[in-house]
Order: sequence, then structure tokens, then C-alpha cells
Amino acid sequence: QVQLVESGGGLVQPGGFLRLSCAASGMIFRINAMAWYRQTPGKQRELVAVITSGGSTNYANSVKGRFTISRENAKNMVYLQMNSLKPEDTAVYYCNTRTTRDYWGQGTQVTVSS
Repeated sequence: QVQLVESGGGLVQPGGFLRLSCAASGMIFRINAMAWYRQTPGKQRELVAVITSGGSTNYANSVKGRFTISRENAKNMVYLQMNSLKPEDTAVYYCNTRTTRDYWGQGTQVTVSS
């Protein structure tokens, strides 16, 4: 059974930074693309960043140049480095992968506020 566990969220001031981590298990991690999504109340979950098995990345326009997704296959980990955080980045952030279906972690809250 695929399991994804996020960590690293919290409260940070505008302009600050956070690093989210996602630990994956129950899958052949190195062959799967991994992604980060985020969701705020009343809105649809939106794709933030994705990294393929080969290490290619893609980002939402709203986070380009500020966020960096990376993976560490030896540890079955994926990360999201978030810099220059803005209040509009406040959301629950979810780790995602897709094998025969989508799998999601439980989410980690990121709050950007002074």
C-alpha cells in the first residue's frame, strides 16, 4: 500500500522560507513522478510543482523562481523548498504520486502571516 507522509509546515512571516518533506513507502519510488499540490478552503486543489522520475521539473506560474522541488531516491523522499513566501502561499500542502491511481498524503499546513 502506497503511503505518503508530509512534514515541515508551519507559520512563517512574509519573505521567509520553509522546506516541506514527503516520505514515500509501498511503491517503487524511483520510477514514479512526484508532485506537490496545495489547497485553501473553498478552492480546488492546485498543482504547485512536479518532478519526474528523471528529475525534470515543472512549476505553477505563481511559484516559479521561489519554490524548488527535488527528490532523493535513495531515501524515498521528495522535498519542496519554498522561499520568499507570500501570504497567498498559505494553504494545506499535499504530496502526490500516481501509480494505478492517485495517492495523497495527509497534508501539512503552511501559514504565511506577520
